[in-house]
Amino acid sequence: MSGNKIIIQGIEFYGYHGDLPQERELGQRFRVDLELILDGIAACSTDRIEDTIDYASVVNHVLEICRSEQYHLIEALAERIAGMVLEIFSPAEVMVRVTKPNPTIPAPVQSVGVEINRRRT
Repeated sequence: MSGNKIIIQGIEFYGYHGDLPQERELGQRFRVDLELILDGIAACSTDRIEDTIDYASVVNHVLEICRSEQYHLIEALAERIAGMVLEIFSPAEVMVRVTKPNPTIPAPVQSVGVEINRRRT
């Protein structure tokens, strides 16, 4: 990824995503990180919020998806988030990382996650 980059890290939420029944019934914590690549950010010279992507609006849209929808796979959740960001905010490119900080794996694992990169077509 190259160009001007907006980075949003650590969007945390409690959700009901997962393939195991207990994940979908009991839920668990998740974390979303985003990188939005822009062809240019006029706000660098204008210093106006209207000339960039409003971070708070991105976070609110991500949380709406994460809290109101259910997915068996975090890959599908990441894809849904990427599609929404590209459609609503129109960056040239987006990276979405979805992490389960405490996965339901019968082994000592700190976290598991996926990362996808998508471009506007």
